[in-house]
Amino acid sequence: MTARSRGERGAVRLDPRLLIGLVLVAGSTLGVWALVSGLDDTVEVYVARDTLTPGAPLELDALDVASVRLGASEQHYLLVDGAPESSLVVARTVRAGELVPVAAVDDADRTGLSTVVVPSRGALPSGLEAGALVDVWSAKATERSGFEAPKVLVGGAEIAALVEESGMMASEGTSVELLIPREKVAALLEALAAGDAVDLVATRSAGD
Repeated sequence: MTARSRGERGAVRLDPRLLIGLVLVAGSTLGVWALVSGLDDTVEVYVARDTLTPGAPLELDALDVASVRLGASEQHYLLVDGAPESSLVVARTVRAGELVPVAAVDDADRTGLSTVVVPSRGALPSGLEAGALVDVWSAKATERSGFEAPKVLVGGAEIAALVEESGMMASEGTSVELLIPREKVAALLEALAAGDAVDLVATRSAGD
């Protein structure tokens, strides 16, 4: 037996088809990985944990974070990556659970609104919560312990918060923090100080 024949028997021969198969499998794996990586274009966005109302400071620590796929609309929302470090103020209402739009925040309070606490004279209409709109009705007190015909003092005031009374000195009912135009503040405070009847009536949109 020659040296050449012994070498031929000991050599390992690879089937070209096996090599082609391995190349195809490796290429397919890389293709799937590239496709998945390309589809994973989610970004972290701030989400309102509770309803945010105009004029309130925006505390980033009080917001939730969600990973979502926004595509071309990414620029319209407040992203965790790149959020300004300076103090922010809520410019318009953002409901609990909603993504926070960039247009809903500002670096200063430009809303022209003030917060006035109005004590409720009784049970509030059902469904009232932060972000809801109410009309403030007022009836002037008369000298004979009566009241004049009521009229709308402030229309479309937004509720900032509901304050439950507590303690021994608490009065019945719930106090309501209202956001009203600054030019209406004096009239509302005057009505409250004079003992006029002040009531809140929920506003309803045409679709309600």
